[in-house]
Amino acid sequence: MKAILSGLFSGLQARVLAMLLAVLVVFGALTALMLHRQAQTQHEVERVSNAAMQEVAEENLKQRGENMVGPLAELLVNPLYYHDLDGMGALLQGALKQHWIRYVYVFDPQGNVLHDGSESIPGYGLAMEDALAPAAVAAPSLITQFSDSVMDVSAPIMIGRERLGGVRIGYDLDAMRTLQQRASLQLGTRLKALAEQQLLWMLLLGIALMAVGGAVLWAIQRWLVRPIRSLADAARKIESGHYDVLTSDSARKDELGELIRAFRHMSQSVARHDRDIRTMAYTDALTGQANRLAFREALDERLTRLRGTGRQLALLFADIDDFKRVNDTLGHDVGDEVLLEVSRRIREVVQRLGGPGAMLARFGGDEFVILVEASSPGMDVRATATALGDALVEELGAPLALREREVFLGISIGISMYPDDAATAAMLMKNGDIAMYQAKLAGKNCARYYDNVMNQAVERHVRLETELRGAWDRGELSMVYQPVFRVSDNAVVGAEALLRWHHPELGEVPPTVFIDVAEKTGLIEMIGPKVMVAACRDAARWPSVDGGAPPFVSVNVSARELRSGDLPRSVAKSLDYSGLDPGRLLVELTETAMIGDEAHAGRLLQQLRATGVRVWLDDFGTGFSGLSHLRRVPVDGVKIDRSFVADILHDADDLALTTAIIAMARSLGITVIAEGVENRAQYELLRERGCDLAQGFSLAYPMSADEFIELCKRTRTDELPV
Repeated sequence: MKAILSGLFSGLQARVLAMLLAVLVVFGALTALMLHRQAQTQHEVERVSNAAMQEVAEENLKQRGENMVGPLAELLVNPLYYHDLDGMGALLQGALKQHWIRYVYVFDPQGNVLHDGSESIPGYGLAMEDALAPAAVAAPSLITQFSDSVMDVSAPIMIGRERLGGVRIGYDLDAMRTLQQRASLQLGTRLKALAEQQLLWMLLLGIALMAVGGAVLWAIQRWLVRPIRSLADAARKIESGHYDVLTSDSARKDELGELIRAFRHMSQSVARHDRDIRTMAYTDALTGQANRLAFREALDERLTRLRGTGRQLALLFADIDDFKRVNDTLGHDVGDEVLLEVSRRIREVVQRLGGPGAMLARFGGDEFVILVEASSPGMDVRATATALGDALVEELGAPLALREREVFLGISIGISMYPDDAATAAMLMKNGDIAMYQAKLAGKNCARYYDNVMNQAVERHVRLETELRGAWDRGELSMVYQPVFRVSDNAVVGAEALLRWHHPELGEVPPTVFIDVAEKTGLIEMIGPKVMVAACRDAARWPSVDGGAPPFVSVNVSARELRSGDLPRSVAKSLDYSGLDPGRLLVELTETAMIGDEAHAGRLLQQLRATGVRVWLDDFGTGFSGLSHLRRVPVDGVKIDRSFVADILHDADDLALTTAIIAMARSLGITVIAEGVENRAQYELLRERGCDLAQGFSLAYPMSADEFIELCKRTRTDELPV
């Protein structure tokens, strides 16, 4: 019996020990699992907190920089105005003492360094060539930029409305990140201490009160693990763009409660900044309309939704006509007012006729784009787009009253349809742009639908541009000369240089075609100087006529060449290279080439005339202010446009205008040349009216330089070549 009891006791003891061991193992396993889950949660919280702290730190640094640069720009007005380098240095050295600041620059309006805070100023006068410099130099107000290691805060230095220059301060982001990492480590240490404290209490309670272990685990699960898991879930939602995840403050008074409240405030701050950034990224700053990025995303979304449904969508690509003239003549401030008024009118028309699905966006400059979508199954999108285009043309054709003056504009609209004209967003916008360009060619202030013929025209334009780039080097471009005759005695006194293009496949390309391509693409700035050199070189070989002076050569100069400001130097190089006497070179300009900045054109032409080169005004009488140009721009001669000469025998008005131009030019001591003389009767009438010179196909066709030399040798004063 004793043996039996002893065995039973021993078995019971073994079972008790086994139960105790099992409880300890289970408790240990639960404890290990809890540690693992806490470590994962802690890592997630640290990761989210790091990102939040970095954003908050960058925002604080940005605020600090703007608060520093703004007042500093005001303090630098007097030192910069008087070029007081010592005064600048005193102000900048105080800023450089801060360990956040990597560099400080004061620069002039061209972006050249005036002071960098050092005593020797090694960078004085040098241009700022870092990637952030262009935006800093061009910034009209306080601006903050970021690179990988620097936050650059810059502001213009103004005196009244005059820009004296600017100031830049570069803040070291690496130093900020070091402090952030330190704060992150402190936060991690704090969380780790909190977890260890909670674990210690769990172990003590587990050993002393194993019976209530489950309750302790439940309490930990509810009061610690669940809130941290909630924070982790909230962090994942914030990462995916959902910011309103914590709607109420925690009532807890411990560290975790503080963390929850801080996390909530952080999510609100991130949400606010996200809204601000989205507003800036998707809204046009001037008009408040959607910008190019917002429009493209909306277009992609709508095309995805409409694909396969058979429903239509219309894109209207609108461009304001002659808007550049407003900026050039009235200034950019008035241009901005015009854009605001135009945007308001377009918005009202779109709201009235576009339907609830219509969207308006400004692409920048003077371009606006409109989307029209069927709001109901029976809606005719094409008819709506047509009505909208016609209404916009009518509305924008009305004058705009600004600053006690009326501005007359217009609008050219290109319309492309989905899916008829294009299946992708890129092609839809491209075809709308092509249709808008055709509306410009059709006379502006109208709307045109896209068709395949338009695309072929654009492809031809692109091909001509590509072929024209190497045409001179391939020998396809050549010079011809149209003789100019003195009307009083029929003598050859000069010739106009003309450019011709013989394409190996297309044949003779009309000058009106390839010159227009060269003007629009900027190739004229490359071709023009070569034409000038070739014309001067050929003219240097021309002999004298009847023992008199050798003939002159006149060369047409485009508006682009005049605006570039390089014309006097290009002419001087051509004369030096050819050895041509400057008095035998004439530069021809149209009235439209000088519109916009007559002061600039006058200065350039005065420089040319000072060297002996003469200046003629071409196509005179066709501009809207021809007489005013003669008072403000120095010219030696005017060429009566061929449109007046063509009907002087039959149209009394043209004869009167031609006679008036001749009389006016002679009274001012200006040479007058008639273009487009087509018959002997016109020539004789021009002689009676006192015209000085004449040219035209009836007198002589354009010819090569060698043929012109032969003409000079055989022409007599009493006869014409034809």
